[in-house]
Amino acid sequence: MQWSDEGIVLGARKHGESSVILEVMTREHGRHLGLVHGGRSKTQQPVLQPGNSVQVTWRARLDEHLGVFQVEGVDLRASRLMAAPFALYGLATLSHLLRVLAERDPHQSLYEAVDLLVDHLDDPDLAPGLFVRFELAFLADLGFGLDLASCAATGQREDLVYVSPKSGRAVSAAAGEPYKDRLLKLPGFLIGRPTANRPSVPDLKAGFALTDFFLHQNVFEPRGQAMPAERVRLIALATAEDA
Repeated sequence: MQWSDEGIVLGARKHGESSVILEVMTREHGRHLGLVHGGRSKTQQPVLQPGNSVQVTWRARLDEHLGVFQVEGVDLRASRLMAAPFALYGLATLSHLLRVLAERDPHQSLYEAVDLLVDHLDDPDLAPGLFVRFELAFLADLGFGLDLASCAATGQREDLVYVSPKSGRAVSAAAGEPYKDRLLKLPGFLIGRPTANRPSVPDLKAGFALTDFFLHQNVFEPRGQAMPAERVRLIALATAEDA
């Protein structure tokens, strides 16, 4: 068995004296593990850092085996990401979320979101909003996507300011007014195109609160798990008033 694919390093753990078991999110083969011989060498270690884009070739005698990776660096961005606290917590949170996915199940559209996010994790203007969008993409890929295109009550596409916690659909200001205390806020940056302008702190808080609700309800609570601790710190950094 053999295949080659592009991927993003999520993590690596020691195996034996000189090898590592590498975890990557690949475009065509999903989240995948493999053994890297000599992965703790001076030449390999910089390549196998979380956040780096790599080209991997996987080989195994049988498909169910762990297999062996041959890895080549493509974009070694880890060194610059390590200099940004938000990026470090972002990588940790991202990896935690992706480990919810079954190993080796392909998630091509989600891979695109991961690739875009990781490439901008050290951008203080783009990264916070992109992370909220990634979490929405993650929910959608698991089958819990939100419908933010039109009002659940009226069908109108303008003045959408709430989200129903029951249906996950947008609600207009007028339709939601009588129930606003029971609805989630919909920040404007989630229904427009991403821009280079950092969303306001209240909008970012609303965005993370929105994804937090549906991640807890649909992903972590059914598994008896808590939100990753790194995500709490990530949100604190993203919504600091002086950020």
